[in-house]
Amino acid sequence: FWGSVSRLPASALGATPDKVTTVAATPGQGPDRPQEVSYTDTKVIGNGSFGVVYQAKLCNTGELVAIKKVLQDKRFKNRELQIMRKLDHCNIVRLRYFFYSSGDKKDEVYLNLVMDYVPENVYRVSRHYSRAKQNLPMVYVKLYMYQLFRSLAYIHSYGICHRDIKPQNLLLDPETAVLKLCDFGSAKQLARGEANVSYICSRYYRAPELIFGATDYTSSIDIWSAGCVLAELLLGQPIFPGDSGVDQLVEIIKVLGTPTREQIWEMNPNYTEFKFPQIKAHPWTKVFRPRTPPEAIALCSRLLEYTPTSRFTPLEACAHTFFDELREPNLKLPNGRERPVLFNFTTQELSSNPSLTSVLIPAHAQNQAENSSQSALAATGRFFTFSLSQTPRLSSSALFNNLLLRFQVLTAAIVV
Repeated sequence: FWGSVSRLPASALGATPDKVTTVAATPGQGPDRPQEVSYTDTKVIGNGSFGVVYQAKLCNTGELVAIKKVLQDKRFKNRELQIMRKLDHCNIVRLRYFFYSSGDKKDEVYLNLVMDYVPENVYRVSRHYSRAKQNLPMVYVKLYMYQLFRSLAYIHSYGICHRDIKPQNLLLDPETAVLKLCDFGSAKQLARGEANVSYICSRYYRAPELIFGATDYTSSIDIWSAGCVLAELLLGQPIFPGDSGVDQLVEIIKVLGTPTREQIWEMNPNYTEFKFPQIKAHPWTKVFRPRTPPEAIALCSRLLEYTPTSRFTPLEACAHTFFDELREPNLKLPNGRERPVLFNFTTQELSSNPSLTSVLIPAHAQNQAENSSQSALAATGRFFTFSLSQTPRLSSSALFNNLLLRFQVLTAAIVV
């Protein structure tokens, strides 16, 4: 959304600093219990084919939010809303609330998605360095790509494919280097045997099977797109800048060479008899600048594979040696800040490949987690001691039930 929409000039922002709008909004997560939400300082920050994006300030907290306003088709549930309500991850933009509003025309209804406002995106940061004829510092390339792969590991574990991974949809806080994936307007929960549209994903980042018209693709199309993003951060420009679908394929072939008959079959069996000009693959080391880290090139080569099943999974990408620097105990950001949270993997995230846990959660992070758990348990013990002294005399069964209830509440609190 605001990461990928067109920017408007200041004269067109239409800020209304004094007006307070109060709506009945439903929280993004949890039960459907609408509550009053008031916001002010509303201004348009962009628009696109889907609708308009506003920036606003919540009256109760003063926090900035982005409000994505889209026309709602009453015949269908909004897929973006359904997906965003399921998601809760540090590298995915959070849906705070949603509400409906009427339009200017009769029976016109708009869905409004209220999300965290994040000031920058990878596209603008990368462009800033390119214009200054500088390379994006490699530690930032690692941080941004690692967090992107974490977000993909999370959504793919639920069978959700984003289908529009590109630098504009990777929101950034430049101070903390925290990345959040946004814009789930094209996302879909893929089901085996169910056809999907192939004309999806922005052209420069479109996987070859989509160009071949495949409709039974998998979430590995997101991995191809992520590979294109990594290559772009290393090169300072898109790696496959095609002007059309066919031209896009030509750009890919110039780097990867002509796909074999087997590779074409893996992408779309209907194209195996199609005759392509025979072009040899360009060595990956010659695609990138001379001083590009070999680990970065090696990772890129495992993401940009013709055969979808040969591409890395998101967790395999996170475990790659290119990201080893991020796992060092004393790593600091160039501005002196602590690194963002990188190792708080959940069981859900690790479910696709639990064997990588020891690599993904370094020893210093495990020790930190254990110390936190022990502190929480100690606090729990103090709470029990205090609580029992305040408990009126009960029968043994009632006392047991009372303790069990308290334990469940405390356990839930610790998990949260």
